[in-house]
Amino acid sequence: MSSLKDKKSSRTDAACSAGGPPAEIVIGRLVGLDGDGAPVVDFPGSPAEEPLRALATARYESSAVGSSVALMFLDGDRTRPVAIGLVSQQAGEAETRHTEERLTLSAAREIVLQCGRASIVLTRAGKVLVRGAYVSLRSSGMQRITGASVQIN
Repeated sequence: MSSLKDKKSSRTDAACSAGGPPAEIVIGRLVGLDGDGAPVVDFPGSPAEEPLRALATARYESSAVGSSVALMFLDGDRTRPVAIGLVSQQAGEAETRHTEERLTLSAAREIVLQCGRASIVLTRAGKVLVRGAYVSLRSSGMQRITGASVQIN
């Protein structure tokens, strides 16, 4: 009876005889879809100055634009990416979705939008904190605040 250590897979032998290291996976960003629906991606270390059209193992929806995508490269050529799948978000990591009509930011704990001394903070408890040296509430329509108190210092 032989042990499993003594047995070799023909796939392993073929990969080793190819003479190269194992294929590298790079995490990039799906920046759009071209006219044919093919993914257009950007990734760290891209040799191109603009995002590249990629081959894909699946169809991508426009709602996936902005998501992280796992990439491999044909024959190791970084100008020929292959999108092998979307990367799911880890807990605590922000998620971004973008369409032409809507931008959605999601995070597990809070989202902070900041510019200089002004900020808007959204917390998972449902709090909306608006801070700034000058806060202006102007509207041509009605301004309605319900279930909360407003304190202006």
